[in-house]
Amino acid sequence: MDFFLSDEHIQLRKAVREFAEAEIEPHVRQWDDAQTFPLDCIKKLASLGYLGAVFPEEYGGAGLDYIGYSIIIEELARIDPSVALIVAAHTSLCTNHIYLAGNPQQKRHYLPKLATGEWIGCWSLTEPEAGSDAGGTRSAAVPDGDFWVLDGAKTFCTNAHDAQVCVAMLVTDRAASQHGISAFVIEAGTPGFRLGRKEDKLGMRASSTGEVIFDHCRLPHSQLLGQRGEGFVDSLRILDGGRISIAALSLGTAQGAYDRALRYSKQRRQFGRFISEFQAIQHKLVDMATGIEAARLLTYRAADMHQRGMKVTKESAMAKLFASEVAVRVCDEAVQIHGGYGFIKDYGVEKFYRDVKLCTIGEGTSEIQRLVIARQLLKT
Repeated sequence: MDFFLSDEHIQLRKAVREFAEAEIEPHVRQWDDAQTFPLDCIKKLASLGYLGAVFPEEYGGAGLDYIGYSIIIEELARIDPSVALIVAAHTSLCTNHIYLAGNPQQKRHYLPKLATGEWIGCWSLTEPEAGSDAGGTRSAAVPDGDFWVLDGAKTFCTNAHDAQVCVAMLVTDRAASQHGISAFVIEAGTPGFRLGRKEDKLGMRASSTGEVIFDHCRLPHSQLLGQRGEGFVDSLRILDGGRISIAALSLGTAQGAYDRALRYSKQRRQFGRFISEFQAIQHKLVDMATGIEAARLLTYRAADMHQRGMKVTKESAMAKLFASEVAVRVCDEAVQIHGGYGFIKDYGVEKFYRDVKLCTIGEGTSEIQRLVIARQLLKT
């Protein structure tokens, strides 16, 4: 199956690329060095409809399909993966969870604020002792009259320190295992809800990652998101779509590194020749380009299937696994092609090299993706 992008998709790619090159690229080094969350840039992206890309217009969204959304993430990541990660976590995880599991009142209240960028969202599943084993969640919510009382902590929460709303998974029935985890919507400023440590990261440094803490946090029952006990089950559905966005982020990161390596190879001379004329460099570029195109097809196929309402557990995991691991190899080769200059911040590829590793870890490690795929393959 091949994908021929529509005229609308082609124009969207052009628009996002022009924005990223004009509004993001001049600031990438500064944001990365200072770990600055680029709020003004995110607001501009919101004004273009990119934070609400896949949501209906009635909720303030742009009503795009998942291939269009993947293109947005890909083109942002081509310039700065941190910005792409901010948008992906906000859209695919937090906002999408409310869209898929929320009741009509919750959708009316939260979606317009999130889709238009008035609010930034974060999504909290991981805990210090529950990473890949998200079913081992310890943070708990206990009913108390008309309220839930939340206690515990979440970690590795993207956008945590810059979000106005958080979707978090907590245990409501420990005996029910994975069917005893429920989702809640918590607004910043809620008593008992506070931020913890902000992580100092290897890469993706403009994207804030940190802890959220629940200390006897009282929430009315109206803040329960979806059915009681179905928060973890809903999270798996959310991750099916979220992994497409990480595949697209990986794809864009790889493309950005490849573009710079290709350009550099045509400018750098050694032994009286451009290094692009050496077969060793040509082979690297060929393998990089081929891997990127294969990853693109897997990503767009998963996006197309998701848009059609098809089950994509296997396909999104395959796209995420392949694209992220290809991206790691591409960024490594991009540094190698640059030689010593690849180790210098001025040339940009070292940032892609640092950023890309998260793609094989976030939203399920490569090892977890292989487990997910194997389970789908072995189903009878």
